[in-house]
Amino acid sequence: MDLELLRHSTAHVMAAAVSRLYENVQLDIGPATDSGFYYDFDLPHRLAPEDFPAIEAAMADIVRQDLPFERMEMSRAEAGKMLESRGQRYKLQRLADIPDGDVITFYRCGDFYDLCRGPHLQSTGQVRAFKLLSVAGSYFRGIETNPMLQRLYGLVAESQQALDEQVHRIEEAQKRDHRKLGKELDLFSIQEDVGPGLIHWHPKGARIRSIIEEFWRQEHFKAGYEILYTPHIGRSGLWETSGHLGFYRENMYAPMDIDEVSYFVKPMNCPFHIQIYKTHKRSYRDLPLRWAELGTVYRYEKTGVLHGLLRVRGFTQDDAHIFCTPGQIEDEVKRTVKFALGIWRAFGFTEITAYLATRPEKAVGEAERWDQATRSLESALRAESIPFVVDEGGGAFYGPKIDLKVKDAIGREWQMSTIQFDFNLPERFDLTFHGDDGKEHRPFMVHRALLGSLERFFGVLVEHYGGAFPLWLAPEQVRVLPITDKQVGAADSLAGVLREKGFRVGVDCGAEKIGAKIRDAQMSKIPYMLVLGGREVEQGTVSVRHRAGGDLGVMKLDDVISRLVEESAGKIR
Repeated sequence: MDLELLRHSTAHVMAAAVSRLYENVQLDIGPATDSGFYYDFDLPHRLAPEDFPAIEAAMADIVRQDLPFERMEMSRAEAGKMLESRGQRYKLQRLADIPDGDVITFYRCGDFYDLCRGPHLQSTGQVRAFKLLSVAGSYFRGIETNPMLQRLYGLVAESQQALDEQVHRIEEAQKRDHRKLGKELDLFSIQEDVGPGLIHWHPKGARIRSIIEEFWRQEHFKAGYEILYTPHIGRSGLWETSGHLGFYRENMYAPMDIDEVSYFVKPMNCPFHIQIYKTHKRSYRDLPLRWAELGTVYRYEKTGVLHGLLRVRGFTQDDAHIFCTPGQIEDEVKRTVKFALGIWRAFGFTEITAYLATRPEKAVGEAERWDQATRSLESALRAESIPFVVDEGGGAFYGPKIDLKVKDAIGREWQMSTIQFDFNLPERFDLTFHGDDGKEHRPFMVHRALLGSLERFFGVLVEHYGGAFPLWLAPEQVRVLPITDKQVGAADSLAGVLREKGFRVGVDCGAEKIGAKIRDAQMSKIPYMLVLGGREVEQGTVSVRHRAGGDLGVMKLDDVISRLVEESAGKIR
């Protein structure tokens, strides 16, 4: 069965049920989503989870009646008259959106009519297992000045078993929600009085970030990249040349006037990297140039779309730009894809797929360069045996691209890395290199965001591991737990030895009993706990516990250190 058809049809069944149960129900839209469906309502009654059983019962009754979904074509006048007679003011506005000449259709099941292009299942009886999930506020048309509607979400599946599996995945995702874990583990916060969408990294979160950044830098140096640092603001002329003021202005913050010149905080790093390229005459002998930057950028996002670390207004992008000759481009793209895979595997992501977006109808740049760039992207994906889907004509106007998607521990796909050709900016900034034929040529320019942004990547990482980071990433790798105050001095000494070996260690000197200390360490998702009592101090040992495996027994300190070293080095390169 077509899942999208099933989900959209179930949204109509839900709307019919709500319309049966409540008076003065105003309908808006009810589309299928990637995981289920929703419908937007305006009604006097404030919906709550306590209402879900009654709505589900009404839906089940409609399903039992096996009502046909009847398609009805109407003229615009007839459609308007029907909607007016039913008092459906939002649907009247949706009717006005339908272009002249398009067929206007309603779908009917029983006494429920909905303005909808369809299609639908044959009848309501084909709907099997469903469940209502939640209700949230949603502005009509997504515009904050419009009325607030109630958006009712649901799930549907072809069988009860499939539905139960979906519900389990959702429950698991809720447990792993990075916003929830970020607060519980004290990793980060968003201070609304400072500004929505702006992240405050707390010590533990900042420690993990610093580990990620240092790993990122060292891997880039090994891969032949150089690291750049560029300003946070630039004169308006830079953004005019780049085209951002012409095409991206609504996502940029208001300018600052300095010495009667307008400056903008940067939404992207690319123009600054190009300016560095232009500081010298470049020869083919200088290329390729691989330049990377952890550059903090600022983009205006509407408040309604902000979402924890996943959608923010200020973020650090792991940007890189490659400038090379036409003869180098295929090897460079292959290197880039291989490099991206190595980084993702190091962080524990092994299931990776790709989308290859090709030339749209309106595009800048020579067709030959587009063809060469597209071939190089496809060749790199095939060389690494990465499954990919071709999005014909789906590329940006300035170049083809690859989007890499990674699958997390509970099977969700996240779009992360992008490898994007750009035939636009080299023209706008008149980039050239001196070729071996003595003539000036236009270099190939490739944008490459590997992790995307540190904020979004960190949010995905938190959810992938459920906050239980592998040893090499854990902000506190080991916690020493003295059983009584008599062992505090020995615990401090033990922690000092481990710190000298490069491990991140804490000591719990609290007055709580050892059971409470162990529970606290487990709740904090600390990989290893070293319990130290009188016997251990006397024998020069520690009782070792792991957050997942429980009691690992008594060990000598050297054996503990060997285990930590081996596990820390276990990340896949």
